[in-house]
Amino acid sequence: MTVARRDLLLGSAVVGLAGGIAPVPLVAADRRPADGAGALPMPAPVDRLPSALPVQDAARVLMDSGWLFHEGDVEPAPLDTHNATYLSVKAGNARGAAAVDYDDSDWQAVDLPHDWASFQPFVKTANVAQGYRPRGIGWYRRSFRLDPRLRGRRIELEFGGIATHATVWVNGSVVSHNFSGYNAVRIDLTPFARFGDEANVVAVRVDANAMEGWWYEGAGLYRHVWLGDYAPVSIATDGVHCDPRKRDGGWHVPVTTTLTSIAPIDASVTVEARLLDPQGRLVAQGQAQAAVTSLDEGGATLDLSVADPMLWSVERPTLYTVHVRLLRDGKVADERRVPIGFRTLRFDAAQGFFLNDRPVKLKGVCLHQDHAGVGTAIPDALLGWRLERLKAMGCNAVRSSHNAPTPELLDWCDRLGLLVMNENRQFNPAPEYRAQLEWLVRRDRNHPSVILWSVFNEEPMQGTPSGVEMVRRMAHWVRALDDSRPVTAAMNGAFFDPVNVAQVVDVTGFNYYQGDYDRYHQRNPDQPMTSSEDTSAFMTRGAFESDPARHIASSYDVEAASWGDTHRGAWKKIAERAYVAGGFVWTGFDYHGEPTPYEWPTIASFFGIMDLCGFPKVAFDIHRAAWVDDQPVVAIAPHWSWPGREGKPTKVMVLSNAERVVLRLNGKTVGEATVDRLMGNEWTVPYAPGRIEAIAYRGGREVARTAHETVGAPVALRLTPARTVMAGDTEDAQAITIDAVDAKGRHAPTANLMTRFTIEGGAIIGVGNGDPNSHEPEKGNQRSLFNGLAQMIVRPDVGRGRITIRAVADGLKPASLRLDRLGVSPRAQVATVPAEIDLRDWRRSPRFDTRPAADLAPAASDNNGWAFVRAGTPTPAEPAGWRLYRTVLTPRRAVAGRGGELSFAQVSGMASLFVDGQLVAEKRDPKPGPLTATLPAGEGKRTIALVVAGLGNVESGLIGRVTVRPR
Repeated sequence: MTVARRDLLLGSAVVGLAGGIAPVPLVAADRRPADGAGALPMPAPVDRLPSALPVQDAARVLMDSGWLFHEGDVEPAPLDTHNATYLSVKAGNARGAAAVDYDDSDWQAVDLPHDWASFQPFVKTANVAQGYRPRGIGWYRRSFRLDPRLRGRRIELEFGGIATHATVWVNGSVVSHNFSGYNAVRIDLTPFARFGDEANVVAVRVDANAMEGWWYEGAGLYRHVWLGDYAPVSIATDGVHCDPRKRDGGWHVPVTTTLTSIAPIDASVTVEARLLDPQGRLVAQGQAQAAVTSLDEGGATLDLSVADPMLWSVERPTLYTVHVRLLRDGKVADERRVPIGFRTLRFDAAQGFFLNDRPVKLKGVCLHQDHAGVGTAIPDALLGWRLERLKAMGCNAVRSSHNAPTPELLDWCDRLGLLVMNENRQFNPAPEYRAQLEWLVRRDRNHPSVILWSVFNEEPMQGTPSGVEMVRRMAHWVRALDDSRPVTAAMNGAFFDPVNVAQVVDVTGFNYYQGDYDRYHQRNPDQPMTSSEDTSAFMTRGAFESDPARHIASSYDVEAASWGDTHRGAWKKIAERAYVAGGFVWTGFDYHGEPTPYEWPTIASFFGIMDLCGFPKVAFDIHRAAWVDDQPVVAIAPHWSWPGREGKPTKVMVLSNAERVVLRLNGKTVGEATVDRLMGNEWTVPYAPGRIEAIAYRGGREVARTAHETVGAPVALRLTPARTVMAGDTEDAQAITIDAVDAKGRHAPTANLMTRFTIEGGAIIGVGNGDPNSHEPEKGNQRSLFNGLAQMIVRPDVGRGRITIRAVADGLKPASLRLDRLGVSPRAQVATVPAEIDLRDWRRSPRFDTRPAADLAPAASDNNGWAFVRAGTPTPAEPAGWRLYRTVLTPRRAVAGRGGELSFAQVSGMASLFVDGQLVAEKRDPKPGPLTATLPAGEGKRTIALVVAGLGNVESGLIGRVTVRPR
């Protein structure tokens, strides 16, 4: 849709950004002060905005604002008559909270993404796997209008993700049942749409008691919602497949376009594809003709040749753009811009993974979609920030475990140079689940970041004939849609069973079982393999002594699950085997739910390389030392503030990727060794306050150093942002770190005290501190420091200005932070409608020759004598006479309490208006015109009756909208 068309949806235009823009880091490179003074385990802030994500479908407009939410179920009133029952099963006559005119005037206003579970307290009797948070049932409602000029166009509503089971109604008709929290719900609104003044009402009932996973899954509309406006003959959603291929010594971009039509007649169209380089310059173009049958699909295929494109890689993620246009009668009817990357990939049974014919070890992590304070409703910018933290650690791959990721994650991975193992949720080849799998592949097959399709995770049927038959079918469907990427399955056993699913996938995925790597490779020397999940080690950030009674795990990398290994041990087994393509650590970040190895009062995992807030644990430096190749790394654990430990032996870990390290305490060398990059170097040092320092050497030359100092008592708070600027668009978000410092401004790593916040020019949408045992609310304006750190997630107000944040704690000097809020135009949103009720449905009497009484009404079971009519539908020309129009209104609470205004936009004929039998207004001019009256306050059902005298031989009656709005 062009910008000119978009204003028909919302009254304003939006500028979209094409793909191919060079990525802008969300955080600076990991720069820790060499002297240890004031050092934080987080990077320094940057002074720029995050780069905008590419817009692939400019025809879509966000519909994230203006939603109303009700926590708990809404039971409709009992059906008390035959006629009520009869009407309840007719199209457009949904009951209860799904009804068009349902009273939602006291519901909570919310913006999306929205995870209502993140607002809940922790309750011991709630489900342990879901993090002890009650979920339950909730309802959402949203109203919007469509310009009459959109009649005849294809209107599509898309929910990015609804946790978990959902029913969607539009204008009182059920339009979708969905039984997964991870796939998009796409609805063709065209048959249900209303245009002009009459509002469209979307209602969604979400049952979050239903679970698909054994981890925290959130609740509600936790991803974006979009409204699309397309030409009658248009490009289908996810209808462009343009993943590049290298063949015959050159590069090709095969462009396959799926077309769809709601037009009344068949159509002949032209599909045009243009390939643009990262600077927007034309590289190649082509055209193809297509025929599209009415109410069916068609397609067009063409091929673009490219001689020597710049390649997409982990180090240089270069993006091109395929711009596809659909022309009908010589005019552009629809278009898409799809970012792509030129790269080759292959998995070799002996040498592992190759990207662009270069060996690349997969240094990956598994991710759940969850962050402190916001749950699963992660803002796009925060999602990018999390991935940047992984990139700074040397990570080059992520696994979407165990479900389809939000599409923005893949957009970030494309732009940041992260490889993706894209995973299906439900292991089931039944039609509904086949559709979910095929949706995933269609949506994501153009992303250069995606290198593997995983059809399941840890299924008990993986070693059975039935499981093999299921995988055969699922892998076949994947390959039919995308033949460029291998299919895997994340197996946790059955590798040596006579029948197992590894026999029908392209790459065997090992979840743990690292002791079987060699045996499996010896028995299957031609089968590529990777660790799809490994490690499962435990750490509590900032703790260096295990205390099972308090549910605390040491950060020295000595604790791991019985099925897993330490961070160092797990990676060593992968690094030393060329035939293992790489690994995916369980997990990159801690996550709510699945508390392991402890349960209540523990409410989150201990697995993460970083905690719930993205604060790094020692595991972060372990992996930096093992994974980062392009810059020197040296790090020390633990911190060096241990009052009362003087003289006691203290283990010191040094992690480095250099050749040699020297450890000094207060200027004296206490250790020196050749670097063990995989396992690190350890010394036992008698604790003495002061400064402990590690110096890294390569080729006899110092390349890096780091230090910790003994700090004094905390005297002040400090606020550190990820960025010093934010976009004044209400969508940007960032993490602000809160810590305490001593009199010299040094980070106090053992401070554990309550801090409180205020903000102007923005909002705090979540708080956290990374403590897996904390039951403090994750919403609000306070949070205690945990081992020195806490976090708030901030969202800006709209427009140019300042964001001012202030933090206080008892006995400490407060901290203030000012951020620039830039005047960035918000992305356009579908406009909401005023709080009013449309009186659409009326009963119309037969024509009378004499004026009928206002209290005349059809019998309760009469579905034939009086017509069912809609406001705005005139009575055709007929002989002069009288007709009576009746409806029953239950005023919304605002109207019932203080009265309202009853408004007829256009009535043709002379008319008398009655409310509950009382005359309230008259219209004496027979020409079409408005009629308004005051609706007196009062609860309960109100009977509205309009007696109309038609002049004869002209249309009469309700020829316009009828509304009730609060006074």
